Amino acid sequence: MISSAKEASCRQCRQAGEKLFLKGARCRTPKCAVEQRTQTPGQHGKKGGAKRLSEYGRQLREKQKVKLMYGVIEEQFRRFFDLSVRQKGATGENLLSLLERRLDNVVFRLKMAISRKQARQMIVHGLVTVNAKRVKSPSYVMAIGDVVTFTLGTLENKEFVENVIDKRINMGIKVPEWLELQKKERKGIVLRLPVRADVGAPIEEHLIVEHYSK
Repeated sequence: MISSAKEASCRQCRQAGEKLFLKGARCRTPKCAVEQRTQTPGQHGKKGGAKRLSEYGRQLREKQKVKLMYGVIEEQFRRFFDLSVRQKGATGENLLSLLERRLDNVVFRLKMAISRKQARQMIVHGLVTVNAKRVKSPSYVMAIGDVVTFTLGTLENKEFVENVIDKRINMGIKVPEWLELQKKERKGIVLRLPVRADVGAPIEEHLIVEHYSK
């Protein structure tokens, strides 16, 4: 039986009607609740999560889905949106690029953590460094050339390195092309800014832009 916290994550994915990868490796297995159950949460859930929503409802659901996926609260999400508006290019794509460059997401994408939630815990506990400096803010935005790794104390803990870090890094999951993972050194480098194609997830970012533009 999975814990109540895990059940909550599963309900969020089922409500969205798709995998949000809130629980990392489990989401890639047949144990994933989205694959096991075709109904949305609740006694009267509809198959496939299909609901007739208004345009506003679609916009709100898409925003909530992305917030859950990246693990950000409304205040943080709105701040990232406002930043994306001031940048050149399409606002929706700018927003996703900023979210991808969050430190917790970068740690997750580099396979240094099995989920974004776990990545946030590692960062808050001071296990992660950026350019040789400890960073405890999961929302820290990475730039081109930034190097992320673990603190010296963390890397000197051989049992933790072998049983936790190396097991994650050696998972058979592809690292996005905008990042480079150096397994032996247990570090990652930001090669370029992520573009829309790097996100991969089925997100209709234009709905989020429309939501905030009202």
